[in-house]
Amino acid sequence: MEKKSQHQSSSLIRKTDGEDFSDLNYESGFGNSFSSEAIDGALPRGQNSPLVCPFGLYAEQISGTSFTSPRKLNQRSWLYRIKPSATHEPFKPRVPAHGKLVSEFDKSNSYTTPTQLRWKPVDIPDSPTDFIDGLYTICGAGSSFLRHGYAIHMYTANKSMDNCAFCNADGDFLVVPQKGRLWIATECGKLEVSPGEIAVLPQGFRFAVSLPDGPSRGYIAEIFGTHFQLPDLGPIGANGLAAPRDFLVPTAWFEEGSRLGYTIVQKFGGELFTARQDFSPFNVVAWHGNYVPYKYDLSKFCPFNTVLVDHGDPSINTVLTAPTDKPGVALLDFVIFPPRWLVAEHTFRPPYYHRNCMSEFMGLIRGGYEAKADGFLPGGASLHSCMTPHGPDTKTYEVCL
Repeated sequence: MEKKSQHQSSSLIRKTDGEDFSDLNYESGFGNSFSSEAIDGALPRGQNSPLVCPFGLYAEQISGTSFTSPRKLNQRSWLYRIKPSATHEPFKPRVPAHGKLVSEFDKSNSYTTPTQLRWKPVDIPDSPTDFIDGLYTICGAGSSFLRHGYAIHMYTANKSMDNCAFCNADGDFLVVPQKGRLWIATECGKLEVSPGEIAVLPQGFRFAVSLPDGPSRGYIAEIFGTHFQLPDLGPIGANGLAAPRDFLVPTAWFEEGSRLGYTIVQKFGGELFTARQDFSPFNVVAWHGNYVPYKYDLSKFCPFNTVLVDHGDPSINTVLTAPTDKPGVALLDFVIFPPRWLVAEHTFRPPYYHRNCMSEFMGLIRGGYEAKADGFLPGGASLHSCMTPHGPDTKTYEVCL
């Protein structure tokens, strides 16, 4: 008990600024086991949960898969923090209720239509709106409680999150900013994510979003019950598409000290709940594992394309995929159409007219999309549901003849 008292009273005598993103460092690699410490010696050596951790820290594991998942699929990390994340008041429904998020898709909260849909860019609100309040669901399928499905959201925001953090207990967020950089503080470290980059925030991690450029807008793909993987390359070979080394993982940093009234906002079953605590959740001094947030610069994608005739299937542009138990069938694919040469001979170059067993939701970060000459603007979106015909618009067709 005497050692326990010393353990609790130890101090790291260091405090970092959560708004300071001037000196960011990253580890690189996809699916690697990483280790990072903000103070030398903060990581325990030789075991995960010693009787007394260095600097009096608390060992806490976050599991992204079941304990008994096959080793090649098992994801977990150990966090060494100043105070356990369990030290909070009970969760209560957020007041006022959010009302714009869905994780359980049925006829009680959504409707279906096979008609092709298109959305104009949404205006960023004038009233103060942070990332949480500016988040809303566009479409989806399945159930977060049944651990199978996905949701597509968009966000518009004009202010940084203040004295609060968000935690998604339903699934992984893949965030695609379209306007304005995001400074994302996570329990593993900080990420700066610009338009043209993406960030993946795994289920259960707490994070806070700041807006260094002011008004911001973007897209989010959320998956339930699985995690994103790199697609297999098959006959392409060992190289191409998204290279593992181009994925970046944050390095450890921490905030120390009292934060009275700090609020954790947790999404659970599509509903928001809040819990108060007296410290920042970003108090992780060191961590190791393979369950981590990460970012990727889409300009580093190495596309493949037709060099003689016809148009390749869009699957050749897959950056990340969320697999199902059925081989070759994804729960969700994240596909991009980056700037690239189209050089096929005697070929209708825009994407072919198509009916698909998968639904296709599309957003536009910048520029124009080769199959939609009219009305499809950056920040807008379109949805082509399962087996609904779709393809180039009339203007695009006529120009390409």
